[in-house]
Amino acid sequence: MLSVDLHHAFSGFTLDAQFEAPPGLTVLFGASGSGKTTVINAVAGLLMPDRGRIAVGDWMLLDTGRGVRLKPHRRRLGYIFQEARLFPHLSVKQNLKYGAWFAPKDAPREDMGRVVELLGIGPLLERRPGALSGGEKQRVAIGRALLSAPRLILADEPLSALDETRKAEILPYFERLRDEVDLPILYVSHSASEVARLATTVVVMEDGKVVRQGAAAEILGDPDVLPMGAREAGAVLTVTVKTHHADGLTELDAGGEPLFLPQIAQGPGHRVRVRIAAHDVILSRSRPEGLSALNILSGVVHQVHRGEGAVIVAIDTGAGRVLARITLRSAQALELATGVAVHAIVKTVSVASSDIGAVGG
Repeated sequence: MLSVDLHHAFSGFTLDAQFEAPPGLTVLFGASGSGKTTVINAVAGLLMPDRGRIAVGDWMLLDTGRGVRLKPHRRRLGYIFQEARLFPHLSVKQNLKYGAWFAPKDAPREDMGRVVELLGIGPLLERRPGALSGGEKQRVAIGRALLSAPRLILADEPLSALDETRKAEILPYFERLRDEVDLPILYVSHSASEVARLATTVVVMEDGKVVRQGAAAEILGDPDVLPMGAREAGAVLTVTVKTHHADGLTELDAGGEPLFLPQIAQGPGHRVRVRIAAHDVILSRSRPEGLSALNILSGVVHQVHRGEGAVIVAIDTGAGRVLARITLRSAQALELATGVAVHAIVKTVSVASSDIGAVGG
């Protein structure tokens, strides 16, 4: 368990944040300037707050009341930056060993062979960073952090410098890190897709304060919590792969109803997370027929949230909560209100591969 309680005053901005992160991957989520990186820098020891307490289990990193202020190099942290920051004159293997060189002699160490297999970097060991793609560099950076025998891993928007192709390449490795490495991970992001795929716990920040904390499905499915604005709203469903069809579609069991997506890698029986963007959902009071859209999820309106120029409707379905972003005129025409039965319509091709991830944590 990571426990954080921080207070620090800057000119024009005050950080006053408290949260506890259970095992798994905890995402600090919010718009730019909300205080996410300030928190992670305080945890890393790069910022000394006016007052605060930071602990990983019984490992006390900071307690200003008791005069405990560990230096950054004594905090046993693995830090993954936005850019890999590998040593260009060293091979991949030598960069990995550099991380291990800083591990305390008496600390439990990760096996290098296991880390190499976990991150799929075996073929890269003799290369130098200049010969690697952005995604490959980040995998090596993750490996270096793991081999430093950390008690906590910090990741400050580690995918922000990558294009969409490289992000898609590296996201599965963060899923494996979440599921297979017994370490708490504190991950900074302003991407709803990353949160939906990776987060065990979401800590929402706004103006230097923690405004909500909970599981990804709970936070992203709440229309009252839209840290990135209504345009980025989208809920997360946990569904089960049922079968792969010959026409290139995968059929999933979404609470007893079929959900068709472009073919995914997981086999039948596997559970996956699917993020459905609110602007990709159409609502109907009666079950529609003769549509090109294959996915129709039956549900009941949980809440109608009126925002600027649009309405966010939260619908409880058999698979979980879905959000729909529609006009106020449409909401009034459909007479939408809490308890009204509706059908949520989702185009198969509207769900991107980056919005589909393995279930873990």
